[in-house]
Amino acid sequence: MADNIFLKIINKEIPAEIIYEDDITIAFNDISPKAPTHILVVPKKEIKKLSETSKQDQEILGHLLLVVKKITDKYQIKDFRVIVNNGAGAGQTVFHLHLHILAGRDFGWPPG
Repeated sequence: MADNIFLKIINKEIPAEIIYEDDITIAFNDISPKAPTHILVVPKKEIKKLSETSKQDQEILGHLLLVVKKITDKYQIKDFRVIVNNGAGAGQTVFHLHLHILAGRDFGWPPG
């Protein structure tokens, strides 16, 4: 049984605006966007946080970044930011690893 919203989306228990999917990954538009383009790239394997990954997750982690490239190429997104929040103190609210693709506005540095 799915215990977080991303697993429910992966299992098609709740709807999402899915823009990419393969055997390893699903990507969809964030329901609470922080930029004009805000896409979440999520591994189908349940991994709670980046800090909980291991050597066995190496292929998944690399695949996530290649999916970011596929999406940004497909939608001709030239300038974008990729973010991974790790833990509540870093802003993680769903404890299932995911990458944020943010684009469509200027971003300051340092972030936050």
